[in-house]
Amino acid sequence: MLPRLLQIPQFVRFGIAIETAAEWRWLSLLTVALWPTWCWMGQRMVDGSDDPLGVLALAALGSLLWLHRTRLRAAPRLGLQVTALAGAVLTTALHAQLPDMVVALVGLLSLAAGLLAFLPAQVATAPVLGLSLLSLPLMASLQFYAGFPLRVVTAEASSWLLSVAHTVERSGSSLVVDGQLIIVDAPCSGVQMAWLGYFTACAVALAVGRNNRSFLLRLPVVSVLVLLGNVARNTVLVALQASGAHLPASGHEAVGLVVLALVCTGIATAMAFKPSNRSERE
Repeated sequence: MLPRLLQIPQFVRFGIAIETAAEWRWLSLLTVALWPTWCWMGQRMVDGSDDPLGVLALAALGSLLWLHRTRLRAAPRLGLQVTALAGAVLTTALHAQLPDMVVALVGLLSLAAGLLAFLPAQVATAPVLGLSLLSLPLMASLQFYAGFPLRVVTAEASSWLLSVAHTVERSGSSLVVDGQLIIVDAPCSGVQMAWLGYFTACAVALAVGRNNRSFLLRLPVVSVLVLLGNVARNTVLVALQASGAHLPASGHEAVGLVVLALVCTGIATAMAFKPSNRSERE
């Protein structure tokens, strides 16, 4: 079939036109084709049902494309381009057939494939895919499904630390410290800190040119730092409340921001660090 098609001049010219089309045309068409995803994401952000953190991830992908605008491939990687086009078609076809989150996931992964098709080969695939996943309006869903287990883990770890100076009992995600009931609520689950931690990891990895293997090997450090930071924040706040030093809401936010800054700094350092012995090939 293909040899016969290659003998047709019109088909050959069509293939050449596709192969030599300007990259901005392909990316613009792909962006427009994902309109169901943009509409749903915009509605979810505007109606207050989710945090608009995904905009930061989309902005990071846009910045990546802008930084490499003069080095984009004249001829895209065909496999990735086909994947992007297929994903865009599926996003439209399955718009009313599957949950909106699944459709949006397919759409954003196809966007990542489209970007990678034109980006230079040295741009790592994993952090680009990571940013595309973080672009989803995930916070409400993560809080619903993972919030309580994370709060239980945080409460248990905090109880170990607090038991050094207090009498502590844990019941679910609540702590009884010296007879005072203190609830580890949703903001203390660490979901937002985890999102910002992984966002920092992806952004820094792309900024320093980290390859896929190096990036993936460092991801466990992100999880550990986020967990330690969340436990430390919760322990400090619970200890202050148990001691009678009731902080205002602004004080809680200040403690959280300081811990978040330390965690993100640690993640950025881990992602940017290059061993002096060069044992890790970049």
